[in-house]
Amino acid sequence: MINTQPFTITQPTQINFGNGIINSLPSIIQDLGGSKPLIVMDPGLEKAGLSDAITAPLKQANIPYVIYNKIDPEPGLKLADMGCAIAQDENCDCVVGAGGGSAMDVAKAISILLTNGGKAVDYIGLGKITKPGVPKIMIPTSAGTGAEATFTAVFINEETGSKAGMNGDPLYPEAALLDPSLTVSLPPHVTAATGIDALTHALEAYTSIQANPISEMYSIKAIELVGQNLRQAYADGRNITARSNMLLASLLGGKALAMAGVGLVHAMAYPLGGMYGIPHGLANAVLLPFVTEYNIIGNPTKFAKVAQLLGYDINDIPERDAASLAVDILQQLNNDIGIPPTLAELNIDPEKIPEMADIALTVARPVENNPRCPSRDDVIAIYNFAMEGF
Repeated sequence: MINTQPFTITQPTQINFGNGIINSLPSIIQDLGGSKPLIVMDPGLEKAGLSDAITAPLKQANIPYVIYNKIDPEPGLKLADMGCAIAQDENCDCVVGAGGGSAMDVAKAISILLTNGGKAVDYIGLGKITKPGVPKIMIPTSAGTGAEATFTAVFINEETGSKAGMNGDPLYPEAALLDPSLTVSLPPHVTAATGIDALTHALEAYTSIQANPISEMYSIKAIELVGQNLRQAYADGRNITARSNMLLASLLGGKALAMAGVGLVHAMAYPLGGMYGIPHGLANAVLLPFVTEYNIIGNPTKFAKVAQLLGYDINDIPERDAASLAVDILQQLNNDIGIPPTLAELNIDPEKIPEMADIALTVARPVENNPRCPSRDDVIAIYNFAMEGF
């Protein structure tokens, strides 16, 4: 097929992948000109016994550091402002984000605030960041967001309750350390939600109207890896092969979404986070089969391919039937790893659905990327469908 979609590729992040790669953190900090990092750390890392794994190499190299661990699962803008103030007071000259997407997003924002000034709310939107940030290094300890490879940082505005993102090339991290050994202690329910988050990124980027040959390459491999490894990582977190492959899938999904964007699943997940505090990965996971059912007619060829990538033989099956099979596969995957089958199980108030639909439709870029153009009535219908279940 001849590609007719213009595209621009920006991939500035140095990727360091492998078991034990965390030990290279001191040399990477020094290579980037840093001497005293602010470590933005998911508070769950200490409980999981992972904080020492991240700080021990710095201690051994006699690199001073400051830990900032006041991070919420759905972070507010003020967390970035507070972290910036701490970094300034402590004379930190670089930022390390360690944990899930929330910690990495806060770390990215702090890096930008240290050089651009102002408050985090000033940079919500696209193209509002004018200067590069201080060096920022990401260390994902879950396999889901791919935030280590994207130019986005998503927050809840505490004043309005809405959820929105900073977007711009200066948010790309200078380096990322992906160490599968740091993910083995993830609880099964977190493994499940973050794993489907990675799948959602890859699937939505693949079916985005902005998809291009490079983004598709990343999407296809990420979808394949999730289909082959998520169940195993959920069943036995010690399976280092499955953990490695899921971390790679998360990275590739992040690269794909950075190029092609995401779609309606993400737009509809935003109000679930903003209004109810539902973790982003879980919101995506519950919505994914329902939005996929709605989107199929927008690109049945690609949705049929999704079914194949997730391990099913679609030979001799009509394309439309193969595309519908993708919905069944996503439902079964969610069921196998304990994802709630409906929004009702997340205690969503059905009376709030029209308000949620209005908010979702303001998340302009994902809505515009979607392979099917949704109306307000469509979004309300999908939420209602997700409340009741298949």
